[in-house]
Amino acid sequence: MSTEKNLKPSKELPLGFVDRQEKELLIRDFVISNIKEVMINYGFQYLETPSFEYTDSIGKFLPDKERPDEGVFSFKDGKNWLSLRYDLTAPLARYVAKNYLELPKPFKRYQLGTVWRNEKPGPGRYREFLQFDADYIATGNLIADAELCAMISEILKKCGLTEKDFTIKFSSRKVLDKLFEYIKVNSAETRLKILRSLDKVDRLGWKEVEKLLGKGRKDLSGDFTKGAGLTEIQINEIKEQLNYEGKKITTTNPPPDGKTYDFDQWSKKWGEKEAEPVSNEFIEFEECLTSFGLKNCIFDPTIIRGLEYYTGLVFEVNLNFEVRNPKGQVVKFGSVGGGGRYDNLVSNFGKGIDCPATGISIGIDRLVFALIQKKDFKIKITRPVIICVFDRLQNDKYIKILKKLRASGISSEIYPGEGKLKKQMEYANKIGSPAVIFYGDDEIKSGKATLKNLETGNESSVKVEDLANEIKKLL
Repeated sequence: MSTEKNLKPSKELPLGFVDRQEKELLIRDFVISNIKEVMINYGFQYLETPSFEYTDSIGKFLPDKERPDEGVFSFKDGKNWLSLRYDLTAPLARYVAKNYLELPKPFKRYQLGTVWRNEKPGPGRYREFLQFDADYIATGNLIADAELCAMISEILKKCGLTEKDFTIKFSSRKVLDKLFEYIKVNSAETRLKILRSLDKVDRLGWKEVEKLLGKGRKDLSGDFTKGAGLTEIQINEIKEQLNYEGKKITTTNPPPDGKTYDFDQWSKKWGEKEAEPVSNEFIEFEECLTSFGLKNCIFDPTIIRGLEYYTGLVFEVNLNFEVRNPKGQVVKFGSVGGGGRYDNLVSNFGKGIDCPATGISIGIDRLVFALIQKKDFKIKITRPVIICVFDRLQNDKYIKILKKLRASGISSEIYPGEGKLKKQMEYANKIGSPAVIFYGDDEIKSGKATLKNLETGNESSVKVEDLANEIKKLL
């Protein structure tokens, strides 16, 4: 920090961080209340984990660097690196491993918490944001995965969206694993680069992702990202098997245009023994979705999900309406939620723990950003009635009025600033107060206060004991 006396701190925020005002926060509270209602109905337990974890526990670090700065905000505490949590899933896995013997199996938990990502921000995508997670621990039953999709669908509907407003797409990490084997990519590092590249298709388009799969890509700012180093043959095989230039894809419920995904190509390329378990899993999963009454779910092998710990089914929730940035421009918004099966994550924390798991997340702030554009929220913001101050020697009388109003459930305050009546009225109008109370010498002598309705400008003389009832009439 500079020691110059004339240096003033910046009033600007770092990129990816934002001050949230009351209307947005009230809409967020509305979303959260709906989430909690659904979670109770579905039988999930509420859990909270700390904001900081050991960096190696959340799995986001680079061993070839002194500072683990890939995706996380970190600092060194003695010999150990600590990081602000990147998501809520890795802390859950650590919690389950620690309390494995005491927990019921399966264990269903949900959590609402802030997470931090040291990544490039974008429209509705922040470095600090509130996230909701719901997870099934210690079950491989596909009903659990389907119920998570039903649950997130119910939450979105409660928040004002219809089935036409969003689509739940699903695939499986097993498809990618088989594809990697087919194109002979065995390096874990290369596979991870491919996954991260493919996860950007929606945002960048296939042509740009093709560069990331090959030699590399330079973005608009001039930054160069080294590619995965695949050959043209390997890239074309990925494109063909994942159908990037193909169709809207589904398993058993063909879309209106009749274009469906051909599972037979897997048998031809991987062999029937390898392909059958994967395709059968999708068919069983979709049958569960159908039983839950979900009609807006489609199979899409291009769904990747960026985190490397997914092992099976993955799902993603995409909005079907336009979202605009603060400048009014339509943007590629991406998903508001997603998740999948991570059957090996808990076992990373201890030997002998066989703990299949599946979960789903919603970025609350991203969802609120989109909902505000889609739905007209009738949010009633409560502002206090202002008791104007004429003489500080009469503070005890103002406080008695204040206590009576608050005891009647009326938001109220004695003018908290300094200044004459004009300043007090300016304050009341600025905050949107519904009314002011005048209680000067004349009012004190008469035992009646003057109540001014700031919406109409009307004034009335009211007995102090009747103030609460009169104020309730104008609220």
